[in-house]
Amino acid sequence: MSKTLFAAAAASLLLVGAASAQTAPAPAQAPAHDEHHARPTIESPIEALVNDPATKAVLEKHLPGMDKHPAYGQFKAMTLRQVAPYSQGAITDEKIAAIDADLKALPAA
Repeated sequence: MSKTLFAAAAASLLLVGAASAQTAPAPAQAPAHDEHHARPTIESPIEALVNDPATKAVLEKHLPGMDKHPAYGQFKAMTLRQVAPYSQGAITDEKIAAIDADLKALPAA
């Protein structure tokens, strides 16, 4: 079922265009309190979550196979919140909150 939902999201992404959904570049200086976060967070691009084994496990728990989706290349630079409107309900606010909680529970890298 999630493959079908992600397929619908991919079709929407292709219509909207990945470039229009890119996030703004990070500020030149991040606040000092963010320096201790070595792992990707819920605000990180999906690709960053997939590239870290611990955060990928969290993503797989809640959204299995996301990195295997045929349109992964189209949405990997987006955050989960950015992809959610195109996911046909597969990525909900509740799911994002659960992923966020699990990411925050991970030990520092």
